[in-house]
Amino acid sequence: MDISDLRSRRNLVELFLARADERGDAPFLWAKRGGAWQPISWADAARQVCLLAEALRGLGLDAGDRVLLVSENRPEWCIADFAIMAAGLITVPAYITNTERDHQHVLDDSGARAVIVSDDKLAKPLLPAVLRSSIAKHVIGIEPLRIAQTGSFEYHDWTALLQGDAASARALVEDRIARIQRDATACIIYTSGTGGAPRGVLQHHGALLCNANGAAIVLAEDFGLDDDDAFLSFLPLSHAYEHTGGQMLPIAVGAQIYYSEGLEKLASNIEEVRPTIMVVVPRLFEVLRTRIMKQIEKQRVANYMMGRAIAIGTAAARREGKTRLRDKPMDFVLEKALRPKIRQKFGGRIKAMVSGGAPLNPDVGIFFESMGLTMLQGYGQTEAGPVISCNRPAAGLKMDTVGPPLDGVEVRIAEDGEILVRGELVMHGYWRNEAETAKALQDGWLHTGDIGHIDAKGRIVITDRKKDMIVNDKGDNVSPQKIEGMLTLQLEIAQAMVVGDKRPYIAGLIVPDAEWALEWARANGEKFDFKALQALPAFRSAVRAAIDRVNQDLSVVEKVRQYTFADEAFAIDNEEMTPSLKIRRHKLKERYGARLDALYKG
Repeated sequence: MDISDLRSRRNLVELFLARADERGDAPFLWAKRGGAWQPISWADAARQVCLLAEALRGLGLDAGDRVLLVSENRPEWCIADFAIMAAGLITVPAYITNTERDHQHVLDDSGARAVIVSDDKLAKPLLPAVLRSSIAKHVIGIEPLRIAQTGSFEYHDWTALLQGDAASARALVEDRIARIQRDATACIIYTSGTGGAPRGVLQHHGALLCNANGAAIVLAEDFGLDDDDAFLSFLPLSHAYEHTGGQMLPIAVGAQIYYSEGLEKLASNIEEVRPTIMVVVPRLFEVLRTRIMKQIEKQRVANYMMGRAIAIGTAAARREGKTRLRDKPMDFVLEKALRPKIRQKFGGRIKAMVSGGAPLNPDVGIFFESMGLTMLQGYGQTEAGPVISCNRPAAGLKMDTVGPPLDGVEVRIAEDGEILVRGELVMHGYWRNEAETAKALQDGWLHTGDIGHIDAKGRIVITDRKKDMIVNDKGDNVSPQKIEGMLTLQLEIAQAMVVGDKRPYIAGLIVPDAEWALEWARANGEKFDFKALQALPAFRSAVRAAIDRVNQDLSVVEKVRQYTFADEAFAIDNEEMTPSLKIRRHKLKERYGARLDALYKG
């Protein structure tokens, strides 16, 4: 696939139609229907995009109008997104986990005139917000919606909007997109936000094309591009990371996209689809690592080999991926006996797994590298398209870095250590929020809020988040993410948040791992009752032992001195995690503040 045109394409729709013309009747978008994977071809997807674009204009929508898109990952998400842009409109993706209040905020803030929603389940919290909106006048159901009375809006069926003369629709789209330039707004993505109300990030066509180009160069130069390359789309497409990495990038390189059936079927989907690239958040890799270790630890020979593989991988990581001469005989054995079985769990064709959305613990990256799976860590934020940099073999894989900046990205470090970014990938600002825009964009540089430095080989090293940094009562700076990452690598601990700002020491809020807790209860003759277990001194001691193991590798000011249990797991549903699985510190502090304060008394 020739990717040289990514620098010159005027907009994303022009790129998509060009790829569709090149690929024709080849399969493009795959979804599981009736127990079997069913494809939509490139040509058919392009036909649907153009017909839907003209239908949207036929509803009276004008250039620059916003359209809210509420759907799980599926082929229609991609078709709707490109149809909105092909109509000269602006996509406003929304999380499927949004509450009625969340939808109200996004609708009111964006001023969306139309809404596309996938089904009745997702329409339930959305429609009340639409009814209260003074601007949204059209609701389009991808699947037929059970609406008895529309009231202030008009209802339209997706299938009905895809009727018409495809050739005429294509001609009208091509005429329109010829006037859409790279600096035109493509979408407004609302940051899920670890604090405060979500803000709408103005992402323009050039930002996403720049991102897709940079990522495509990494794939082409370090792994090669093939006609049968396939991405498995799992993370929410409403998140900038998946929107670019799981949609725009595969289109840029002419790859197929398979839409996962969800977390509970992800493992089987991977084996069926056999993807070549996976874009995932660190938390999922942590879960997969724990599962693999549990499966293997009961097999004596396999467990021994896994231990040797990790030891060899850890030593190689210190040498930027180069295996020591004395380790090569054992490494050869592992390559024949252990790693093929692990690769098969990921379909057997994986070129690389890309972690992003939150910091990846280096030990997790080293584990997968040791198992023979190439792990890349990306870095970015919604305000930068979102990808700023990515680890790559050509630059030397080092798991405590996030690699060099992508092509077309300029990075420098401010005097206070903050990472600043400049280039076409940087947003044009926050929608209708000049004050926050002025803070984030200064003299053409995006102030990321992340602290770090650039190593001797030009790779970015992130040390912490500026706003999340804990400063104890003695003025010492402590990275909460580092400690939390180490805690959650313990088999006993599923989730953790640490506190200690203006305090004498670090304290933790712990969610025990449910599988480990069940095994502990059985082994100790106790009934499996999460809350009852947490009151048992022996159970608390077992968790304390896990914390103490972590403390051995921490400095004096970083050690977790006290801890308490959370009442339940941090989740998207209870608003204690963002949709990209970052913890919402302010929510957890609101709920558990008194309990955490008590750890500093007496």
